[in-house]
Formats: sequence, structure tokens, C-alpha cells
Amino acid sequence: MRRESWPELPFSAWSDTCATLRLWTQIVGKIRLAKTPWLNHSWHVVLYPTVRGLSTSPIHDGARALQIDFDFVAHDLVLRSDDGGERRVALKPRSVSDFRAATLAALGEMDFEVRIHDVPSEIPDAVPFSRDETNRSYDAEFAGRFWRVLLSSQRVFERFRTSFLGKCSPTHFFWGSFDLALTRFSGRRAPIHPGGFPNLPDSVTREAYSHEVSSAGFWPGGGPLDDAAFYSYAYPTPEGFDARRVQPPEAYFDEQAGQFFLPYGALRASADPDAALLAFLQSTYAAAAEAGGWDREALECELGSPRVPRSVG
Repeated sequence: MRRESWPELPFSAWSDTCATLRLWTQIVGKIRLAKTPWLNHSWHVVLYPTVRGLSTSPIHDGARALQIDFDFVAHDLVLRSDDGGERRVALKPRSVSDFRAATLAALGEMDFEVRIHDVPSEIPDAVPFSRDETNRSYDAEFAGRFWRVLLSSQRVFERFRTSFLGKCSPTHFFWGSFDLALTRFSGRRAPIHPGGFPNLPDSVTREAYSHEVSSAGFWPGGGPLDDAAFYSYAYPTPEGFDARRVQPPEAYFDEQAGQFFLPYGALRASADPDAALLAFLQSTYAAAAEAGGWDREALECELGSPRVPRSVG
């Protein structure tokens, strides 16, 4: 049965599940991190939305390949190898420590040797995965709703992505900050980022922000805002960025966070959520590009359409 594209996702109703799921995705993400050569801006560690959940995509380990998928339809973590191996770890109420042990045991049964850093990233006062018996919630309904929002967001993000000719990231999920993100680059170097994120080396942050960006994404809640929201920021923040007018009318600039937000509830209440999100992405990018003096004529093009090549005449 097809579900609602933009389901209700009140953070208060699934905050415990969200906290546990964030740590589970970090364990899987750190497996990918341990086996994958560094790619600019940490793009090598991300997860990707799929038609059933989130995926590492293929992880190459010598001549073999491994893929790990969160399946939020069957509610399993599925580990598959290119030689036909498969193991499943149930997504159910279980501690982070138990999930870690079960996942690493499944890898061992498939003859993959992986060692991961045991401390969660970007979380202050983090408890090592192997000792975390506190976070153990898993509400299958809300995990599924969260995945559905990621998939719907990806649909709009990918359309927005078609109107940019410059360097642009894929639409991908960062398990450290637990958000879906899409980033455009001006092509110019940026000032060295000060770093300072908990349990994240400053060298990683500085490499991630080595160049000027306009970045947008989706947070499920529990970060700068209490509830789910779309965000958009620029680094470095250009003068006048905060004063730019953006769309839809419900979007606003948060001085403390230094970025624009569109509450997820406001998006759901709009007559056309896809159009509202696209307007937010386009207008906040334009605010960053105009205030930052980007070469918009060279970097932009019309939105893409199926079967219609971009005009270059």
C-alpha cells in the first residue's frame, strides 16, 4: 500500500527512536569509513536513500564488495556481498551495544574483517557504542515515516540539483549530523573553518568546508530546532545573507544558528509541499549566491526535464 509522501513526524513522538537510529547509522557509516578511500568533503562516508531505506552503496574490500542497507519496510539491516553472501540483523528494540555486536558478528560470518572507532561522532559526552545499553528504542512506524520524508526530500532535492552547472554534491545522508544534505559550490576557496564539533577532528571539518558552499538539507529534529525542519546556510556566511527575502513565507532566518529554516509542519500544511520545498531551496541558494557574489550566469541553468537535453545554443 502506497504511503503518504509527507507523513507527520513530530519529534516528541519518536525522539528516543531517533536517538537510537542515529547511533545505529553511525555504526554502519563507520564500517564504510573504515574501508573507503577519502573523498572530498567526506562524501565517501555517506548513506543514500533507497526505495526501502538507506544504503551504503558498494563498499570495496580488496577484490570483494559489500553493501549494507537499512530496510525500513521489512525492518532489517541487510548485509550482502558480491559472492552471494547475505546476513540480516533485525531492526527492533535493542541496545546500541547489542546492535553493534550483532552487525560486526554478521560481518565476521561473511569473512569481512572490520574495526571501527567505538566513539559516536558529533555527539557531546558520547558513550562508546560497545557500552551503550541506554539507547534501545525502535518504533517501526516512525522509522518508516522518517525514511519516507527522506525519499520525498530526495525527489525535490534532485530536481533542484538539475539547475546547477558547477560542482554539486549528490543528495546524501550524513550519519554524524543525522541529516539529508545537498551542497553547491561557488568554485572559490573558503577561509579555514574553525572546527569545534564534538568528537570530530578539526581536520575533517576543515576539509569539508575547504571551498565556499550553499548547503541545504533536512533535520528530523533535536538539533538547532526542537522539531523537524529544512535548513539552508552558506559558508562563509556573506554579509547581508540574513536580510534576504526567501520563500515560502513560513521560512525564516535564525540568528543563533546562522541559517534559514522551513519548519516541516509548515511544508506539510502547504497546498503543494514539493513546490514549497523547491521554492525554499531556490530562494535560499539565490540569497547565498547574490550576497556572496557568485558567478551565477556561469553556474546556473534551467531546471531539467525528462528526455530534454540542456540547451547550449
